[in-house]
Amino acid sequence: MTTFIFDVLKDLKNSTQNFSELTFIVPSKRAGLFLKHQLPQVLNQTIFSPEIVSIEEFVEQLSQLKTITNTELLFEFYNSYSELTKAPKRDSFETFTKWAQILLQDFNEIDRYLIPQEKIFNYLSAIQDLNHWSLEVNKTDFVKNYLSFWNKLHSYYQHFSESLLAKGLAYQGLVYREAVENLETYIQNSQEKQHIFLGFNALNTSESTIIQELLQNEMAKIYWDIDAEFLNNKNHDAGLFTRQHKNNWKHFKTHPFNWVTHHYSEEKNISIFGIPKNIGQAKHIGSLLKNLQKSNPSLQNTAVVLGDENLLLPVLNSIPTNIDALNITMGFPLKSIPLATLFESLFLLHKYSPTTFYYKDVVKIISHQFIKPLFFIDNTDYSSAITETIDHNNLVYLSKEKLTEIAPLAQNTINLLFSNWGTSAENALKNCSNLILAIKAILDKNKKANLLPLEYLYRFNVLFNEISRLNSLHPYINNISTLHGIYKELLSSETLDFQGEPLQGLQIMGMLESRVLDFETVIISSVNEGILPSGKTQNSFIPFDVKIENQLPTYKEKDAVYTYHFYRLLQRAKNVYILYNTEADVLTGGEKSRFITQLELEGKHQISHKIMAPKVPVIPSELERIEKTPHLQDQLIALAGKGFSPSSLTNYMRNPIDFYYQSILKIREHNDVEETVAANTLGTVVHNTLEDFYKPLVGTFLTIEIIKQLKTNIEERVSFHFKNEYKQGDISTGKNLIIFEIAKRYVSNFLNLEIKALKAGNEIKILAIEADNEIEINIPELDFPIKLKGKVDRVDECSGTIRIIDYKTGKVEQNQVEIVEWEDITTDYKKYSKSFQVLCYAYMMRASQNLKFPIEAGIISFKNLSSGFLKFAQKESSSSRKKDSLITQETLLDFETELKKLIVEICNPKIDFVEKEV
Repeated sequence: MTTFIFDVLKDLKNSTQNFSELTFIVPSKRAGLFLKHQLPQVLNQTIFSPEIVSIEEFVEQLSQLKTITNTELLFEFYNSYSELTKAPKRDSFETFTKWAQILLQDFNEIDRYLIPQEKIFNYLSAIQDLNHWSLEVNKTDFVKNYLSFWNKLHSYYQHFSESLLAKGLAYQGLVYREAVENLETYIQNSQEKQHIFLGFNALNTSESTIIQELLQNEMAKIYWDIDAEFLNNKNHDAGLFTRQHKNNWKHFKTHPFNWVTHHYSEEKNISIFGIPKNIGQAKHIGSLLKNLQKSNPSLQNTAVVLGDENLLLPVLNSIPTNIDALNITMGFPLKSIPLATLFESLFLLHKYSPTTFYYKDVVKIISHQFIKPLFFIDNTDYSSAITETIDHNNLVYLSKEKLTEIAPLAQNTINLLFSNWGTSAENALKNCSNLILAIKAILDKNKKANLLPLEYLYRFNVLFNEISRLNSLHPYINNISTLHGIYKELLSSETLDFQGEPLQGLQIMGMLESRVLDFETVIISSVNEGILPSGKTQNSFIPFDVKIENQLPTYKEKDAVYTYHFYRLLQRAKNVYILYNTEADVLTGGEKSRFITQLELEGKHQISHKIMAPKVPVIPSELERIEKTPHLQDQLIALAGKGFSPSSLTNYMRNPIDFYYQSILKIREHNDVEETVAANTLGTVVHNTLEDFYKPLVGTFLTIEIIKQLKTNIEERVSFHFKNEYKQGDISTGKNLIIFEIAKRYVSNFLNLEIKALKAGNEIKILAIEADNEIEINIPELDFPIKLKGKVDRVDECSGTIRIIDYKTGKVEQNQVEIVEWEDITTDYKKYSKSFQVLCYAYMMRASQNLKFPIEAGIISFKNLSSGFLKFAQKESSSSRKKDSLITQETLLDFETELKKLIVEICNPKIDFVEKEV
């Protein structure tokens, strides 16, 4: 396959051109690299290399100006804006940057297309006046300021461009305008130079003027790369610009138009794949490359063109590992490396909370891979120590002083991360630089293993130095919010370059990097609307109709640019693989691109179109099973000897696997920081408060006076236990204040229930509070000791009947403490777990205390206090209304039978722990 560049060089050789005296002007630096590589293949002699420059470099040479970055332009523009706008009406630098970016793009476009500036800016201000307020007699200050802004656009432009030119600086558009101004002088001083323009398509007015002038003076040749299929078809957007140039340029009235090729109509293998999601596309690219390696192991002359450059990382992780030569033309975005997340977290933290810090933000920062080593001092991990202290003490918000108190030896690192950020931008920048140096000192201890992280640090150090330089020249960054905006602006344009083989093996590139280059095999990804082409994006102050009036490019022209790039990639290729995302997404592209539909409708080539689906293996859903090994059996025997609690047994009823994890392996859920008081914390507070009230009353008959006295202590005891359980959590505001009040209300309502019972004539004697019970159970089937243990919330005697009471802060209904068939009590957790628990307590109390039967056992539900004491009851049938709520010796014997069955099952070495289906 011969490339366009090769054909151009061959034609120049045939025309006996002296290559050393030529200046080649190409659309991109990458195209220049390929051109330099192909020169020796055409020439068979040693020569001085011709000058090869990109169009941007050539225009900059003509203008004799230096192009500066977009960020630096913002500072320079704000200088002009400040001089022309009085202080009360002047926006802050942070607000200014939000609209100035768009205005700079418009300045850029106006200059590149050589539009008379005053005319278009006056036109824009007249439109605004006419559209909105031209008929208003008494305009408000807001309206006056708005119209004043539009009236000043030309003044802003003029002052800004003049101040830049005075310093020898410019933005791209101004460079182009000045290049055109200097063109005549350049032509007079460079008569002996010969310029070769190749591979251009869409040209702005400045470029078009420069090239035409050089052609007119016989100082240039231009080679177009256009296929007859696109040029001769008036409706084909791929040839839109080239047709305009051919028809409108005077040069082509008397000179041949080079070149119109016929490569597109040659036979091609075109395969189109619809694949769900971006990751699916990346994986399929890997599969395609693996298949291509069978016939082309080095993947020479193969390119992967990413329509969406965010696909770079997934593609790199999907390509075959045995690829020897690889070149990636696009850089790795600096914003995607781990260090970027660290500084983003720090900026956000200090931007919104300069003195007290939310615990999740703190943990995120001190746990960061670059920060954690800074907290490892004298063989102690202070990062983990801080995290554990936060969890243990329920610290939702922390100050720098509190962090220093927790980890005094890490004070220097804490100061760098949490001190002096919000005071001024200079301090924040100083902290960033010092933090980079601190991290570098750690990484330098093992340089060989940390080459890439050290490169990251270097690039961020350069970035912060650039911000410091700009702020020293133009001191407009006066707070951390503005600094954060400038940081993001600079970061978005910075990339980390890959090292690779620029001319060998597989080439991975973006669409714009493919200009002028030809490949035999091309894989194009993300060919979706909104990506290829990019669609209707109007980021400009200039309305659509004004753009058309002044022949400025609109989204239609931008679509035509991508149409040309897309079809040019196909022009000389033999194998083409086009991938698109079948899952339309407003954020990452829409339906399949019109380019695909157009290819199919043209009917020029045989096209294979497949919808791919990932291979999803059918994994049978298996219930988790833990085999009872001899070691596990020993652990069960040890647990049985210590004692099963009613809650551990109900845990087994719910799911044997949960019992295994919690009771055997002792795995507990991690206690996260409670921002809002958790239900179990509320329950503990209420239980402990009632224990404080009733413990001194054991053996005493309750009276209304005693209960009324207890009510006066509710506030103090509930507050005490909240401090005990919720540690340093805040209960003075928000939901937590409501929960605190609910806790007091629960206790108050319970005491009111007691008063009501006493007024009804009941005599209540407290027999035990939080009574610990531990009994041994004799089970003939098991030859090792079995114990049952538990703590009963309250045992009292009410009008002669002993009651065993369990408190529940959740809602419990009467039907949850009722049973029909004894066999069901250990099988259905949802229905019978409450009944099982209260009967366990009754069973233990019978063995450990001298109870007078019959007794009652049940639950007091604080969310259902109106129902009073919910007694355990046995029913003859589910529909029967007849209930027996008295627990006799026979009742407990029936329960004992089921209890022993359950314990035997748990301890049976032949019955594994098997997960219950939900």
